[in-house]
Amino acid sequence: MLIAIEDLLSSADLLQITAQLQDARWLDGKDTATGPAKAVKHNLQLDSYSPALAEIRSLIVQRLSTSMLFQSAALPRHIFPPLVNCHRDGGEYGLHTDSAILTLPDHTPVRSDLSATIFLTPAEDYDGGELVIESTYGAQSIKLGAGDMVLYPSSSLHCVNPVTRGSRIAACFWVQSLLANPQQREQLFELDQSIQSLTVERGTQCPQVQRLTAVYHNLVRMWATP
Repeated sequence: MLIAIEDLLSSADLLQITAQLQDARWLDGKDTATGPAKAVKHNLQLDSYSPALAEIRSLIVQRLSTSMLFQSAALPRHIFPPLVNCHRDGGEYGLHTDSAILTLPDHTPVRSDLSATIFLTPAEDYDGGELVIESTYGAQSIKLGAGDMVLYPSSSLHCVNPVTRGSRIAACFWVQSLLANPQQREQLFELDQSIQSLTVERGTQCPQVQRLTAVYHNLVRMWATP
């Protein structure tokens, strides 16, 4: 399941992030790559000890907490803190799969069920830089506007095409969901979206809405791993 979430970050958020990145320190992106990914990663990454990164992470997590679409699609248990990267001067990230297990600073292991990219640079400001995700329906090329996010399975093979003009800055993070099974997660997402539409149309007191809501929560109880 691949989901685009428009305007996760507002124009004001993007201006704040741009200001924070003015004097930021960029490091070789290979420093955080592991295994085969290290050989195909050619980008820059914001210093993990940068005060700017701490501020950007806090802002993104706040916006994720209030995004109903993200919460519905991901059912997050853990969010691995976002990283900020920059592709320029032909920078790319070759075809790879994200690591299955990531480790938080407190040594808590996080299973990567879902990967996310938040585009921080306007699409018209750079050429190339498309996020290409392999799926059962073929390769999907994604290049969204600044502030938009795409959420996709971490198990997918994916890459970032070379940036041939300008700079592409983006934030990336990973999610361990309450549901490890992607089919169950997708079914719950579809059910929740239908419930939300029916609620707008008929109201919360509609018997059908109430029954479907009960079914949704009972399925979460059955399938979730807190």
